Amino acid sequence: MDINKQSNFIRDIIEQDMASGKHDLIVTRFPPEPNGYLHIGHAKSICLNFGVARDYGGRCHLRFDDTNPKKEDPEYVRSIMDDVRWLGFDWGEHLYHASDYFEELYQFGLELIKRDKAYVCSLSPEQIRAYRGTLTEAGKDSPYRGRGIQENLDLFQRMRKGEFDEGDHVLRAKIDMSSPNINLRDPVVFRIVKADHHRTKDDWCIYPTYDYAHCLSDSIEGITHSLCSLEFQDHRPLYDWILEQLPVKCHPRQIEFARLNLNYTVMSKRKLARLVQKGVVSSWDDPRMPTLSGLRRRGYTPESIRRFCDLIGVAKSENIVDMSMLEYCVREDLNRKAPRVMAVLDPVRLIITNYPDDRVEELEAVNNPEDPSMGTRKVPFSRELYIERQDFMEDPPKKFFRLSPGKEVRLRYAFFVTCQNVVKDPETGEIVEIHCSYDPATKGGDSPDGRKVKSTLHWVSARHARRVEVRLYDRLFSRPNPAEDERKGVDFLAHVNPDSLKVIRNCFMEPGLENLSPGDKYQFERLGYFCVDPDSTTGMHVFNRTVTLRDAWARIQKKKH
Repeated sequence: MDINKQSNFIRDIIEQDMASGKHDLIVTRFPPEPNGYLHIGHAKSICLNFGVARDYGGRCHLRFDDTNPKKEDPEYVRSIMDDVRWLGFDWGEHLYHASDYFEELYQFGLELIKRDKAYVCSLSPEQIRAYRGTLTEAGKDSPYRGRGIQENLDLFQRMRKGEFDEGDHVLRAKIDMSSPNINLRDPVVFRIVKADHHRTKDDWCIYPTYDYAHCLSDSIEGITHSLCSLEFQDHRPLYDWILEQLPVKCHPRQIEFARLNLNYTVMSKRKLARLVQKGVVSSWDDPRMPTLSGLRRRGYTPESIRRFCDLIGVAKSENIVDMSMLEYCVREDLNRKAPRVMAVLDPVRLIITNYPDDRVEELEAVNNPEDPSMGTRKVPFSRELYIERQDFMEDPPKKFFRLSPGKEVRLRYAFFVTCQNVVKDPETGEIVEIHCSYDPATKGGDSPDGRKVKSTLHWVSARHARRVEVRLYDRLFSRPNPAEDERKGVDFLAHVNPDSLKVIRNCFMEPGLENLSPGDKYQFERLGYFCVDPDSTTGMHVFNRTVTLRDAWARIQKKKH
């Protein structure tokens, strides 16, 4: 695996802590909630948490924050584990769940009550919100804040036994209702939820909130550095307060970093779930989704995503990253790894009139010019070929260098051909055949007399071509920030790109690739990088376009320098 130890403020803190002797072993954690699939934003956190633990000889835990049974599912647990492994990281024996600690978290709740640092509140959820105040107005004390310790203990224990309905009571930390930090205004730490948990079944009917469970789970596991996205910065005082009130094993240090924001998509599991539920996409692993499973299905490699996370770095301020940077990373990786093949997506028949009808030649083609060790392959060449329709124009503009009447071009690995005439459909006027002559002396694509041509076209032999389905993917949204107008009442779904998927079922590719497996990656010469989709069948293989050959981000960087 590639190892990146470039400096950033988090690594600086860790190195200072190690130099001072504060920690002998660095322990981090990646704590996803199993309520959806991981997306590219999570990849940044995975690479950071597992990466610093690896680089400093420590360990990183995978811990599921499974404290909300109504939204969690074992399917999400499996997908998260698959994604972390696919990305190249392993937690070894350190797989944990917040539900592993439910009894300890309950006992800590009792301890807070005994120390007069928590109380059972019987306000309704709506009343709690009203009492909480606003960013400019202080909150006011709950009328139940003065309950005695014994009464609170009794009520909390009865909550645990299931004697009350949802919403009847909650356990709140007793901090400061006038605090300028709204997170410290007596936050709820336990609530009643009458739902079966995917691991503990019906053992519990009260569940801890994230802020409460997170810091205590960190402490129980001996985490040294709790790395969180910037949205948790205002929650850090609560993280520290809870740990300071209780006899905990250790007090981890929470450090916040800027989350990943990528344009032309959304980075909210709630919004991603809506895309699935509304049928905008087919599933969580739809190749248009920014989920890791969607990117994997589209043909992205773990190396390209780790490289992307390396390039964007770790910072303290939020910014939006251009999608073209992610595309640059996968192009760079696949350019080195992907075998080349020839395929035609919008075919028109090309007939070489002076080529013998019964002749078939096998021409040698390079599998990957970036890696000579990948060798060569044989491709059949015959009288009738398919080329891309856009590679021919009957009446071309001045700078059109591809095929047109009277013009000579090179066929990749084959011969020079010159267009003589075309045959059109008498009803539609569409060109159905292009008739050319070839120069036998130019076999291999070079002319012995030194004449040059300005264009090289890819092709497939019509007699040997294999029909495939190709899915062309574009940006899922038509606007860089699809959620920017939500405050104006505009739903982000209004900006879904209606042309984000184009399915072509009449494509042809060269033969010799019969034993394809989902996930196999190729460069279709002159067209882009493509990946075999799981929807493929024995009779019809399906290819997803991972990315085109155009590289906007690389051009931008070149201009900068």
